[in-house]
Amino acid sequence: MGNHIIDKIRAAGVVGAGGAGLPTHVKADATVDTVLVNGASCEPLLMSDPYLMETEIETMIRGLRAVMESVSAKKGIICLKGKHAKAMQSVRAAVANDASGTLEAFELPDFYPAGDEQVLVHEVLGRTVPERGLPLQVGAVVSNVETLFNVARAMEDRPVTHRYVTLGGEISKPGVVRVPVGTPVADLFEWAGGTTIGSYRVVDGGPMMGRVLPADKPAYVTKTTSGLLVLPPDHNVVKRKVMDPAQVRRITNSICCQCSMCTELCPRHLLGHSLHPHKLMRIMGGSDLASNPMAKEALLCSECGICEKFACPMMLSPREVNAQLKKELMKQGVRWQATGRPLETSPFREIRRVPTARLIQRLDLTRYDVHPGWIGEFTPSVVRISLRQHIGAPASCVVTEGSRVEAGALLGEIPEGAMGARVHASIGGVVESVADGFVTIRAC
Repeated sequence: MGNHIIDKIRAAGVVGAGGAGLPTHVKADATVDTVLVNGASCEPLLMSDPYLMETEIETMIRGLRAVMESVSAKKGIICLKGKHAKAMQSVRAAVANDASGTLEAFELPDFYPAGDEQVLVHEVLGRTVPERGLPLQVGAVVSNVETLFNVARAMEDRPVTHRYVTLGGEISKPGVVRVPVGTPVADLFEWAGGTTIGSYRVVDGGPMMGRVLPADKPAYVTKTTSGLLVLPPDHNVVKRKVMDPAQVRRITNSICCQCSMCTELCPRHLLGHSLHPHKLMRIMGGSDLASNPMAKEALLCSECGICEKFACPMMLSPREVNAQLKKELMKQGVRWQATGRPLETSPFREIRRVPTARLIQRLDLTRYDVHPGWIGEFTPSVVRISLRQHIGAPASCVVTEGSRVEAGALLGEIPEGAMGARVHASIGGVVESVADGFVTIRAC
């Protein structure tokens, strides 16, 4: 039966909706004892997961049961923050009505990054994922709320065609909206009443790990677009994300005082991993990185951003330095070599967790922290769907310009022998173009 479930997930093109975009059929092909539902709503301001837990809990649980069956798990634990009271009430009621006794609810404290899967595994199960490892190595699979919602639909042969997105920041109607994959961001903003400022930048995702969309070309919703935050171009969240990487390194080399605050608050360091961001701040790039044991620690960084946006008193970016080092190391083919040493969690871990409310203040986002609710569904007249919305190889296009497609029709197939995800039409219409890795469909 497990293979049947994996086939259904694969056929529907389900990927991790939390941001990474790992094809879910890959994750579901494992054997573990526990499935954790990641409803932590990790990033500040994002509200689509709490909304789904509040209003679509039975659908999500059907997806959870399917994944549990696929991985032979005996327990499913739905994890969310207690501050989302309506969602918590919905989850607890569903667990109380579960006759199988295999489901539990776990209330998380309100800290960042509670939704990091390695942090979540330790918080809920008390298990520490190995350095550069995966939760399945300690008997767990972690799945996002919307991922499981999509798994449930996949069991009914309904492919991934839509995405729940949080609109926030300087937008007239902030809230959670459901849109077809490929929706133009500009059209979505117009539907939501427009922006409240003339000049702005858009963060795709959350303020900590999201990326700033290019200002000079159109952007489109993908399967991994969890939020769209409209912020002033000079806002500190935006400025830090668009700073020239070379400038980051120059400033770092000039100013870093080696105070070690970035290391003291690093979530992976607190789990016992061999990651010391303050030491990495002194390492320059180059061809000799592969022979530098300290440089290899950058491979352990999750790029959560605490070091950059909360810990550093000099407002430097250890995260960007780590990201640059990691990129260079991977380009040189360097891989993390596990030492097998036992990992010891820091005794200070609990008191060094970063409260989300304090983080929002530090990010200067308090005025946008309004916990918006549902604002509706929007369907544009044109969608532009990327053939690469996931980790792995891009999908191979199977349609041609001028062909008519129905909503849910296959647009892109997984290449033979590659890891990838299928891509489907999110609206019905005519294929207007197939170019540059995108399929454009116009409704008719």
